[in-house]
Amino acid sequence: MAERKEKRASDPVRVAQNFISREGKPKFRRFLKLLADNVSGEQIAREFGVSRERVRQWKNSFGSVVQTYAVSPQIKRLAR
Repeated sequence: MAERKEKRASDPVRVAQNFISREGKPKFRRFLKLLADNVSGEQIAREFGVSRERVRQWKNSFGSVVQTYAVSPQIKRLAR
């Protein structure tokens, strides 16, 4: 039974629904925009009145971090 509870608690949709229930959809949209704009967890935590750890948990629940490597245009020209 503990395994079932743990699985439910980490369900991303449930976490998002709980967030929306507590904070409202406009704040949920704001949170997602801040993440997309690469705003620091510290700044987000301050704005939402929560810990940086809570921000990290929400961030990990709502999506994933994707990093890309962009080659400088000058270097691309050298490779031609």
